[in-house]
Amino acid sequence: MALLEILHYPDPRLRIKAKPVTQIDDEIRKIVEDMYETMYASHGVGLAATQVGIDKQIFVMDVSETRDQRYCVMNPEILSREGTQLDMEGCLSVEGTFDKVERAAKVRLRGMDLAGKTFELDAQELMAACIQHEIDHLNGILFIDHLSRLKQDRIRKKIEKTKRRAE
Repeated sequence: MALLEILHYPDPRLRIKAKPVTQIDDEIRKIVEDMYETMYASHGVGLAATQVGIDKQIFVMDVSETRDQRYCVMNPEILSREGTQLDMEGCLSVEGTFDKVERAAKVRLRGMDLAGKTFELDAQELMAACIQHEIDHLNGILFIDHLSRLKQDRIRKKIEKTKRRAE
């Protein structure tokens, strides 16, 4: 297993719409294991393949406090949404930025697991938000895109300033 490099905003690769997984092979299994390792090492609860420069519809998540409830979802699709929730979100690709994002409170997800089997999952609260966040990534959407233009500009300027200081 290996840690993968997480892309950071405004990297244009974060805006790529991922391609479906058509075959599960050893390469895909290695990518998934590396994604889990990267997610856990970065203290995240979810990670999309596009965040690590992989153009595949894959995300991993583990929203459990014990960090032992792993989910790998390929070719995800939200079948239904219910209610709304407004919670703080952050992103491994938008370091140091947190803000409230409105999402569906409950979702029904369809995806394919690592064995190639299609499954459905009902999720709510943090898991529902995580699913929506990661699917957004696979469609080239970042959580900051859900914020006002003013907040987006502030975040961009803050990141640019931080980058200049680091150089």
